[in-house]
Amino acid sequence: MQTKFSEDVIPLSDLKVNPGKVVHRVNDRHRPELLTSRGRGVAVVQDLNDYEKTAEELRFIKTVAKGLAYIREGNTVTLAEAKNILGTE
Repeated sequence: MQTKFSEDVIPLSDLKVNPGKVVHRVNDRHRPELLTSRGRGVAVVQDLNDYEKTAEELRFIKTVAKGLAYIREGNTVTLAEAKNILGTE
């Protein structure tokens, strides 16, 4: 789902003229489109399912990184302590 700047850049005016075409294009290609105004990037259009998947993956990665940081800092508990905290003992 990496943007290919040689293919996935469209002027903002194209979105104004034919928004359905832009939406159809991002749905088909599963790559975000960079919208430009006067040659500068101003926004990104992305398929909703692709956006939600990316956001979920980012949340997962952040949670894993946070857990690894806790381990490095020594903020850990034993299995018995975890069961007690969770009330599964």
